[in-house]
Amino acid sequence: MIELSTVKLPSPDMNKLLAHLLVKRKSIRKYGKDSVDLTTLSQLLWYTYGLIDGKRRVVPSAGATYPVEVYVVVKNVVGLEPGIYKYNEYNHTLELVKQGDYSRELARACLDQSWVRNAVLNIVLVARYEKTTGWYGERGFRYIYMEAGHIGQNIYLAAAEMGLGTVAVGAFNDDEVLGLLGLGEEYIALYVFPIGKPL
Repeated sequence: MIELSTVKLPSPDMNKLLAHLLVKRKSIRKYGKDSVDLTTLSQLLWYTYGLIDGKRRVVPSAGATYPVEVYVVVKNVVGLEPGIYKYNEYNHTLELVKQGDYSRELARACLDQSWVRNAVLNIVLVARYEKTTGWYGERGFRYIYMEAGHIGQNIYLAAAEMGLGTVAVGAFNDDEVLGLLGLGEEYIALYVFPIGKPL
């Protein structure tokens, strides 16, 4: 039998910025009613899926297929009417899909999770799966879920840096979420991230 030895590693440097953010990163489900401003939302969306050099995004994607689309269900953002918006990462803009406060409808689709309703905004990740499965077949679904995980960690770290709270919501009725966004069966729903100022 071969004996395995244990190697003691040097202690991690907890003074690094990333170390601070990873320590601060946690799921937060209770938010105050204070709004966020458009500048905060802009930065948050860039951290989520923004472009770095006109093509490459802030997260990796299998074969650079980038199947994910980012929607924002806005309830209380200063400088922005309540509504459902699609984030256009190519020119860093928001495109209005529906006007009005849909936080209650989204919360119902998310099995009545109150933090979805109480958040000042929710980031919703969906994917047009054929963009990846067209290249990789059924295995492409794995790559899509990996990409969603990368994006989710960015949202968590961004929230920690910006003094915001979030929690990854994966329990929802897929058809209701997609229907609320006006999307059809060529999409899959991936995640909902409520955002707010922690209580």
